[in-house]
Amino acid sequence: MGVVNFFNEEIEFKIAHPRKTARWIEKAVANEKTQIKALNIIFCSDEYLGQINLEYLNHKTLTDIITFDQGGSRVSLEGDIFISIPRVQDNAVKFNVAFDQELHRVIIHGVLHLLGYDDKSEAKKKVMRKKEDAYLSLR
Repeated sequence: MGVVNFFNEEIEFKIAHPRKTARWIEKAVANEKTQIKALNIIFCSDEYLGQINLEYLNHKTLTDIITFDQGGSRVSLEGDIFISIPRVQDNAVKFNVAFDQELHRVIIHGVLHLLGYDDKSEAKKKVMRKKEDAYLSLR
């Protein structure tokens, strides 16, 4: 089994219960008939993620998450998930949910992207939201 790593860039942040969170992610990935080869979750500032968004995706907008597949396959997940903690904090307030709940929703959203799900249409967004809700219930 691979490894889930947590890092920080340009922000002081530590996820509560990293081992428990890693096991939860592993369980969700296993439920999709895949295993983790290597998954890096990088918590960062708006500025850091904004620069990544501009440099790699040519987008000038703020976002809460950017996911990069690093050559994984349908049977072996390998990638990087960059998460803006200020965006997650703002979205938690906006959606009237606890920060921890919003953070875990964003994490599993990124994992689902690495598993091949996308949210480019309303129908696909519904599928992703349903999956997010199902995996959040496993926490």
